[in-house]
Amino acid sequence: MSLEPADDTLLEAWKSEQLCLKARHIEQDQVDFSVLVDATADGAAQADICGLERVAGVDLSFYEDDDRHAVAALVVLSFPDMAVLYQDFTRVELHHPYKAGFLAFREAPPLLSLLQKLKIQAPELWPQILLVDGNGTLHPRRFGLACHLGVLADLPTIGIGKNFLQIRDEGDQLTMETVKRTARASLQRGGQWFALTGSSGAVYGAAVRSLDSTQNPIFVSTGHRIALASAVAVALRCCRYRVPEPVRQADQLSRAYIRQTRVAAK
Repeated sequence: MSLEPADDTLLEAWKSEQLCLKARHIEQDQVDFSVLVDATADGAAQADICGLERVAGVDLSFYEDDDRHAVAALVVLSFPDMAVLYQDFTRVELHHPYKAGFLAFREAPPLLSLLQKLKIQAPELWPQILLVDGNGTLHPRRFGLACHLGVLADLPTIGIGKNFLQIRDEGDQLTMETVKRTARASLQRGGQWFALTGSSGAVYGAAVRSLDSTQNPIFVSTGHRIALASAVAVALRCCRYRVPEPVRQADQLSRAYIRQTRVAAK
């Protein structure tokens, strides 16, 4: 059975829903922990984070050559030591193909379901902040998957991207090629970052070098109920590798299940 195409009528309905949810979107810190950010002389961010004990990550992985079936995963880790407190996953069947700018309508429902299950089964482990494998305000309408999920779950969220869609209204400044070229030239050590600012002056997110040993940047953006500088600080403190640990472990969990089911099917 093939995926149902997303026609123009459906895309307009999705766009309308995005705008309705965006009216509830908050880009300032509304969290139950504190982040005091200071910048060193070489531009590397240093942060004092107090009161943060639980961070979560979500990711969705696909079976090879199959864009209909996927595995959604959620992990909750202790902060700052990144020990696993909770993990869960679910195999999902998707009904619409990917459409640029509308990823949330494909991926948010199963991720939200995992969060709702956590709230019922282990409310004491409800995360104080959620890192999402997907962008937040780094999106053509400033409302990507991390924003969508954060608003619906009423949870502070951070978008963590390895790439992003070109913000066409902002000219050539916010293209992957331009941003990566700037990152290679200006981000010389771990902890350094720069704001992704369009020609209009609007700030969409940040290009961040996670560690001294990782040259390719990640793209951090506000999801919901957190300011960009705080989002960058939390993301950096969660990094043991290029990608922050909550998202990396959610990715590993979903991919491990896919590998296991492939072996079992042989």
